[in-house]
Order: sequence, then C-alpha cells, then structure tokens
Amino acid sequence: MTQILHGTAKLSIHSWKLWLFQAERCTTMRQLKALQAALTVHGFHRNSYALSKLIAFCALSRHGNLSYASLLFNQIEMPNLFIYNTLIRAYSRSSQPRLALHYFDIMLRDGNVRPQNHTFHFVLFACANACWNLLGRQIHCWVLKNGIILADGHIQTAVVRLYAGCNLINDARKTFDEIPLPDVVQWNVLMSGYARCNLASEALNAFRYMFVMGVEPDEFCVTTALMACAQSGALVQGKWIHEYIKKKSLEFDVFVGTALVDMYAKCGCLYMAVEVFEGMPKRNAFSWAAMIGGFAMHGHAREAIHCLERMQVEDRLKPDGVVLLGVLVACTHAGFQEEGLFLLDNMKARYGIMPRHEHYSCVVDLLCRAARWDEALALIKRMPMKPLASVWGAVLSSCRTHKNVELAELAVKELVKLDNGDITEEAAALVQLTNIYLSAEKGEKACTLRRTFGERRMNKPPGCSMIEVNGISNEFVSGDVSHKDLPQILAILELLLPDLIVG
Repeated sequence: MTQILHGTAKLSIHSWKLWLFQAERCTTMRQLKALQAALTVHGFHRNSYALSKLIAFCALSRHGNLSYASLLFNQIEMPNLFIYNTLIRAYSRSSQPRLALHYFDIMLRDGNVRPQNHTFHFVLFACANACWNLLGRQIHCWVLKNGIILADGHIQTAVVRLYAGCNLINDARKTFDEIPLPDVVQWNVLMSGYARCNLASEALNAFRYMFVMGVEPDEFCVTTALMACAQSGALVQGKWIHEYIKKKSLEFDVFVGTALVDMYAKCGCLYMAVEVFEGMPKRNAFSWAAMIGGFAMHGHAREAIHCLERMQVEDRLKPDGVVLLGVLVACTHAGFQEEGLFLLDNMKARYGIMPRHEHYSCVVDLLCRAARWDEALALIKRMPMKPLASVWGAVLSSCRTHKNVELAELAVKELVKLDNGDITEEAAALVQLTNIYLSAEKGEKACTLRRTFGERRMNKPPGCSMIEVNGISNEFVSGDVSHKDLPQILAILELLLPDLIVG
C-alpha cells in the first residue's frame, strides 16, 4: 500500500495495476480507506471504475460498511449501472430496503443509465422485504410490459417471492402457474409462501406435484416441506421425506437436521427427534432450540434444562433468547416454578440476554398456573415493557382453572384495552369470562354477558383442530358438519360417551 501512497502525482500503469490488485484483496475497512486515500492523493477520487471497486466491498462484503458505500456514491459525478445495481442489491437485503428504492429512483432520474434485468430483480427483492405490494405490482407490470419476465427466471422468482412475502398467496400461485418450466428454486419459494400463510397442506401438495413435474427437490425444498409437515402434524409424510433424504443422499446439513428434529417433535414422535438430533454431525443454536422445544412440548423439563447445559459444554454454543424461552416453556409445562423464576432473574447476568416480553409472559403463565397471583401481578408491574395480550391471556386462562372471578375481570379489562376495537379478540376474551362465571356459579353475570353478545352481534371465531390419519391431514372446525366421515365419527363418539361421562 505504501508503494502507491508514495508514488508520483500521477498513477503509473504499474501503480494502477497494484492498486487494483490490492482492491481485489481488501478485507477490512481500514485497508479500504487506505486505498481511497491513494486515489485521492493521485487525483482519481472521482474515477467511477475505481470507486465502484470500493463501493462493492463496502456494500457487499460482510466486513464492509453500507453507510460508507452511500458516502462514496455521493462523490461520483456519473454513476454507472454497476454502481447503482450494487447499492440497490445491498440495501434490498438490508434492514433498510426503502433505501434500495431511493437509489432506484435516482437511477430513473439519471438520463445516462437505464435499469436492466438485475436491477428489477433487486428492486422486487426490496419490495418483498419491505412488504410493499403496491410498488411491487407496478414493477411487475413494468417487466410484463417490457417482456423481461418471460426470459428471466430470476425475475419470475422475485415476483413469486414478492407476493408470497406479502401474504398474497393467490397472486403468487397465479404468477407461478405462468412460468413454463418452474425450477427447484421457484417451487421452494411457492412452498415457503404457503407455509408462511399457514397453508401447510397446500405446501405439501406443491411438494408432491413437483415430483409429478419431474423436478427433484434439493436440501432447501425438503427443509420447507418438513416445516409444512410440522405445521400440519403430517408425520407419515415427514417420515417419507426423511427416507427420501437418505435414499438420495441429500446433504444432511444443520438446516435439514433441525427441520427433522422439529418435525418429529411437533408430530409427537419425540424418540425420533432425539435420535436425529444425536446423529447430527453439526448443530447450531437453532438445533438446540428445536430439541429443547420438543422436550418442553412433551413435558420433559429436566431434559430441556440438561440440554441448556449440554449445548454450552458439547458444542461450545452460547444460548440465545429462543433457547432460553424454550427452557422457560418447559418449566411452565412441568410446573418448575423456582427454576423458571431463577432463569428469568439470571438471564442477563449468566447469558448476557435481556429478557424480552415473551420471557416475562412465560413466567407469568408459570406463576398463574400455580395460583401465585400476587407474584404474577408483581412481575407484570416490574416488566420494563407494556404487558401485551399474551400476559393477560395467561392470567385469564389460569382464572378459569382456579375460578378466580375478580382477577379474571381485571384480565379481561386489560385485554379489551389492548384490542383497540378488535371485536373478534374482545369476543374471545368475553367468552372465557362467561365460562369463568358459569364455573364459579355466577349465572346472572354470565347471562348479562351473553345478552351483550347478542346486542353487539359479537361472534367468537370457531375452534379448530387437526389430526393426521393414514397420511392424510384432517381439519375439524367447531360447528362444521361437512367432513365426509362425520357419520362414523359420531357413531364412535356415541360408543365412547358413557366412558367419558364416568371419567
């Protein structure tokens, strides 16, 4: 670097080549600033090609600085297409996707540069990250009108991802169906969109149809399919995917392994979750969180706490907030009150993690289940953030179990304040309060509330449950009589009814 800085007032060909060599191998911002100083000394600080090298490092390298890339951009009199695309790409994947649109707007105003395929791909990615479906639709129309989308798979994928990311899954499917030969990436984007919208059955249908179309899934696709199996409780299909991974020798990486652990745990097959977890060649914090969550779900609190210790010793991993939440959930399900309180009180000191709302909510639930309401209310009062619906919902649920009418009324009052006029949420809270009145033999208050329901025309969303039978997921909604096997189900219930009443 000193060879360049101590050169003459004009960069020689040798010095220029040396500068380019150093720019390609730049690994820190300190080195980059030295390269920039060399340009400034030799009067090349406005050279677009040289600055594009510096901007690319700042914007795209994990050791770079995106804000510094923007400062460098401001020094360029005539930015080229590469520079615009670099900044739009970098900001589209950042926490500030709106700035990608800012540079796209500057580009459109620049008469010397026109957007091309890569530009639209990055802009659509920014729209998806920011959930700007209106602007995304305008870009979609633009690429349709210009015919760019027909020949560019990346733009096709970006449009599907845009609609899926904005929960416009019907638009995502329509766009997907217009692609002549979707590749494995596009299938995965569609499946992820279904899973994101809690449409696990549709995601698995897409996964199956992918085989019909002759497209073999990769590691990303099987991970998405396993997530859908976990959502819908589709154990048989999850086992089939596991066998497929073995048969096709797909890479058993940390993502596939974690998805398998999560699927087996959520489908009630804990021993298989443990088997997969123990056989993983490499595990990360998400893997441990999935295993701890599985133990918590099945009421094995001791094993969950043991995993917290193991991950630090065996894999030298520091637990994050998700892992600690899993342990707290395990303590809640098992009634380990002192262990849960101790963990919450020592999260900052032991693990350097400030408790978030969900951690407080979990411990409030733990205390309420044990009817330790004074301590629960004291904890709510000392929360550093405003208690939300999950906190007061935990209080309300415990009141039904212990028939605490006074506290239930307080919880409902707080929940109604939080709902901001949401009739559905208010109705759900009032239905719980009605049931608490009835269980506490306060029929008059229950009748008064029910009259309020009628007068305000309030309806509680019907309850829903799902079960897999012979590899097919069956969904049941309260009051629904459309299931094809309803007569057989009712006949079995009638046979079981005497035993249920005795129990």
